[in-house]
Amino acid sequence: MAVSPEKIKALEERFAALGVREQDIIEKFVRSQGHGGQKLNKTSSCVYLRHVPTGIEVKCQQERSQALNRFLARRLLADKIDQQRSGGKVPEHGRLRKQKLKRAKRARVKGMSKPAETLPEEP
Repeated sequence: MAVSPEKIKALEERFAALGVREQDIIEKFVRSQGHGGQKLNKTSSCVYLRHVPTGIEVKCQQERSQALNRFLARRLLADKIDQQRSGGKVPEHGRLRKQKLKRAKRARVKGMSKPAETLPEEP
């Protein structure tokens, strides 16, 4: 799955607005870790970015595609730089965490609502 040119242009504009230059970013491609088998073991699809002036480091291995991971890592780097400059949390991360907690709570409640085994009545 390739990244659309519109998204790439939007990310470049965001970097320009933040004052981030490509020369300030160190990019490395390393092997991914975790599930994925032979495909992950023989390709370097994990992207590591480091913004030298701020020292912010980002590592992305969400997808099997190096090009897509490269885009996602840059977007994450822009989020972190923006977060550091604004001095606050990025609201999207809080929203995702809240959704995850709700989902986990529903799963726990669903697990508890199973009908209990009936106990034999005492005479």
